[in-house]
Amino acid sequence: MLLEPDDCNWGSPASSLSLSVQDVHLWQANVALPKDLIQQLGEILSTDEWQRAQRFHFERDRGRFIAGRGILRTILSRYLAIAPSQIEFCYGPQGKPALSNSCGDSSLCFNLSHSGDRALYAITRDRQIGVDIEQLREINAEQLAQRFFSPQESAVINSLSPQQKKTGFFQLWTCKEAVLKAIGKGIAGLEQVELRLGIEEPTRLIRLDGESLSIDKWSIQQFSPAPEYTACLAAEGNDLDISFLRFPVNYLRLLINFKEGDGKSS
Repeated sequence: MLLEPDDCNWGSPASSLSLSVQDVHLWQANVALPKDLIQQLGEILSTDEWQRAQRFHFERDRGRFIAGRGILRTILSRYLAIAPSQIEFCYGPQGKPALSNSCGDSSLCFNLSHSGDRALYAITRDRQIGVDIEQLREINAEQLAQRFFSPQESAVINSLSPQQKKTGFFQLWTCKEAVLKAIGKGIAGLEQVELRLGIEEPTRLIRLDGESLSIDKWSIQQFSPAPEYTACLAAEGNDLDISFLRFPVNYLRLLINFKEGDGKSS
């Protein structure tokens, strides 16, 4: 069942952040920031992140990438109690980021996604987690569903009204992506994930990599973080306590206190 923007109760974070065993903190941020803030965030990126940012041809896309990674560092620094520039990442075979052992908290798990000017960050402990967001745009939903989805999933999309097809496609797409990101696999594994799209009931994961799973294995939460956006959180386990948090721009003032040397970490 899709949670609409008003259903999520996006709130301000507490001054002190902690995570219990069942907690998932889901952050939403605007990555279309003014140039001065982009510059400030760029100063806390690692060398490899800065090099990746320079590969973007358009300034808008480069700025969104810098903002997305800089905000990630700022959020994680609140849980780790270290400077954003000191955070070091390691990467899985398909590029999924994780905290390196040098950060001092191996139990902290996270995932991020961005589309348009919105970014989402999911933070939890000791569980696989993935999040995906898509800005709704005009597509040929039936054609894309036939190409990327299972016959059963494609049939569901085809059964929807013309007005529902686009939204239904992106809802299912974000669910599949969130699951794949949770287990550290790339988009090439779309056919390994099969879901039962729920319109009036929760969407269920029914097959992963050829195996049928119990509905208690994974939690799938669909939601709309803002008008014309849809998103999904996939997390291992059930009975999770999800908090919806809005990233406050004034958090970026913390970077002034954390700035070290030339601001670049290696």
